[in-house]
Amino acid sequence: MQNNSASSLLLSRNGSFRVETLGQTALHIVGNLCFAAFVFFVLAFTIIAATYRPDDPLLLPSSPSASSSKLTAFLTSSTNATFRPDDAPLRTGEDFLNSSATSSSTSSSYDDAVIIHLSDLPDSNASSSDADCDDSGPINCANPEVFHLMMRATIESFRDVHFYRFGKPVNGGDADGSCDMAWRFRPKDAKRVGFYKDYRRFLVVRSPSCTYSVVKIGEYHTGTNARKKKRLPKGGSDGAGEFVRKGKGGNASSGLDPLVVPVVGDAVNDALPVIESESKFSSGKYLIYSGGGDRCKNMNHYLWSFLCALGEAQYLNRTLVMDLTICLSSKYSSMNQDEEGKDFRFYFDFEHLRDSASVLDQRQFWNDWGMWQKKDKLTLHLVEDFRITPMKLEKLKDHLIMRKFGAVEPDNYWYRVCEGETEAVIQRPWHLIWKSRRLMDIVSGIASKLKWDFDAVHVVRGEKARNTQLWPNLATDTSPESLLSTLEHQIVEGRQLYIATDEPDGSFFDPLKEKYNTHFLEDFKELWGESSEWYEETKKLNNGIPVEFDGYMRGEADTEVFLRGKKQLETFNDLTSDCKDGINTCRTTS
Repeated sequence: MQNNSASSLLLSRNGSFRVETLGQTALHIVGNLCFAAFVFFVLAFTIIAATYRPDDPLLLPSSPSASSSKLTAFLTSSTNATFRPDDAPLRTGEDFLNSSATSSSTSSSYDDAVIIHLSDLPDSNASSSDADCDDSGPINCANPEVFHLMMRATIESFRDVHFYRFGKPVNGGDADGSCDMAWRFRPKDAKRVGFYKDYRRFLVVRSPSCTYSVVKIGEYHTGTNARKKKRLPKGGSDGAGEFVRKGKGGNASSGLDPLVVPVVGDAVNDALPVIESESKFSSGKYLIYSGGGDRCKNMNHYLWSFLCALGEAQYLNRTLVMDLTICLSSKYSSMNQDEEGKDFRFYFDFEHLRDSASVLDQRQFWNDWGMWQKKDKLTLHLVEDFRITPMKLEKLKDHLIMRKFGAVEPDNYWYRVCEGETEAVIQRPWHLIWKSRRLMDIVSGIASKLKWDFDAVHVVRGEKARNTQLWPNLATDTSPESLLSTLEHQIVEGRQLYIATDEPDGSFFDPLKEKYNTHFLEDFKELWGESSEWYEETKKLNNGIPVEFDGYMRGEADTEVFLRGKKQLETFNDLTSDCKDGINTCRTTS
C-alpha cells in the first residue's frame, strides 16, 4: 500500500515536471522562431532597400491633392507620344505658361496690336538732292533712313516670324557700311509663350545718289555690338532710337509687361546672390536639405525633389540654401558613368529663379555662417525624420533649419517630405524653374538658321529597334524606304526636314535627301563649339574649364527643335503601329 502511494506520488511529480519542461521548451521554440522571423525581415528589408530602384516620382499614381494631381498629369501627359518624361528632357515652368497661352488675357499680349508690319515703318530711301548728297565718308548706322531700311530688309527676309521691337543700330566694326541691329520676335506659328532676340550684322551700301541698300544680312547672332542693351526702353520710334509699335491707348507693347516670360537671346546674368551685410545675414531665416539619395538620379527625380525643398522654404518664408552642383546621371553621360561637378546653371535658368525666389548658394552661405554664427548667436534646428512635416516647423524661431537625410533609400529622398498630409499644403513652385536660356538660344539658333520654316520628325531606333520581341515592326517602319513612303503623304517634297533621332549614323537617312532638305542636331554643332557664345559663357561658369555638351543637353535641344517644327511626326503615333512601351501596351482613347 505504501509502495503504491509512493509510486503515485513519484509519478505525479514526474508528470508535473514533464509538463513544465514542455512549456518552457515551447516558449524557447516560439521565441527562437520570432527572433528568426525578425532577423529575416531585417535582412529582407536591407536587401530591398539596397537594391530598390523607385519608379520615376513623376509617374506615381495621382495623389488626393487636386493641384498635385493636375501637376503630375501635366508633366506626364504626352503632347507627343514619342518624347516621354522618363527618356527625354523634362517640361519646365515656361511650359506651364504655354498651357495657359490660349486664355484671352495671355494671347492678347501677342496680338496684332504690337506686331510691327512693313506698313508701320516710315517711308525711307528717298534720294537726296544733288546739293545735299555726299557719298564720301563712313555710313552712319544711326541715320534714321538706314535704320528704317534695315528694319524693312529684316521683315522681308524673315517672313515666318513676327517682330515686336527693333533696337538702335550701331557700328558693326568690320568695315564701312557694317551695322549691327537687334530685334525681338516670335515665330508666327509659335505655341509657346516667350520672346526671342536676335542681333545680326548688316552690310549697307550707298549709291552716288545717296540712296541706301542692304546687300547682306549676317548669320544668327553675328551682330554682337548690338547685344549689350538688355532692357529696351518703352516708346515709339525716335529715329535713331528703338522702334516699338505703339499698342492700344498709346502705350508701347501694351499688355506685355504684366506677363513674365522668357526672352531667349538676351544676355544672361546668373551671378550668385550675396548677402551684403552681417546684419542682413543674421536677421534672415534659412532652410537647407543635406545628404540623401537623390544625387545622380535622372533629372526628373532631381527636380521633383528640389522643388519639394523650394516649396517648403516658401511655405516657411525662409531662404533656401541650395547646392548648385549637380551629379549628372550616367544615362546622360558620354562615359556612361555618373558625373559630379555639373552646374545647375548649365541646365536651368538660375537668373529667373534668383530673381523670383529667395535662394542662396550653400558655399557662400556656410562661409558667412562660419563668420557670424558665434558672434550673433545664430541657432540651428536639426530635423532627421522626413515625417516631421513643414507645418510642425512653421513656428520655429531658429535661424537655420537643416533637414538631414540618411543613407537608406527610398526614405532618404527629399520628395518624401512633400508626401502624405503635406502634399495638400506644399505647392511645388514649378513656374520658377525654366530651361537654361543658353541652351534655348542654341534651339533658337537652329530654328533661325532654318528661318523658322521647317517640318520635323522624331525617329526612335537604337535598342528598341533591335528588340523585336517588344517592338516587332519598329526597325522596318523606320527604315529609309518606309520613312519615304510615310512622309510623302504628310510633308511636301522639297521642304526642310529636321530629324530628331537616336540613330548614331546620320548617313542612314541619306535616301531621304532625294525628296527633302534634311537636317540633324549635329549639323549645327558650331552653336556649341569652341567659337560659340555658349562655349565661352559656360566655360566662365566652370572656372575656365570647357563644358561638354552632354547627353541631357543634346536631348533637350533635339526635343525643343522638334517641337518648333510646323509639322511634327512622332514615331509611335505616325511612323509605326508598335506601342511606345512595347507590345500590347498601346493606350486606347475613348
